[in-house]
Amino acid sequence: MDEDTDFPPGDGPSSGISVSLTAGTLHAIRERVGKRGVSAYLERAAQRQIERDNLDELIAGFEEVHGPADPEAVEAKRARLTGGAPGKGAAA
Repeated sequence: MDEDTDFPPGDGPSSGISVSLTAGTLHAIRERVGKRGVSAYLERAAQRQIERDNLDELIAGFEEVHGPADPEAVEAKRARLTGGAPGKGAAA
């Protein structure tokens, strides 16, 4: 694989690596997806983590410019989005 080529997460050719997982984590993954699904499961998990990291960076940048979000406003918007009353939304 050309190390100079940039691919976004989820694109490009597959490349084998070695990872170490605790026995319990590997067992739990195999219970969910079987022995042959481990690589695909880890690929999806890594992509989700990258998305979360990118979102955390966006939020940090926003808060650096605008300050932290008002918790009451966040709760009101959560209630509006979920159709629930304020205070009934999922934990942040």
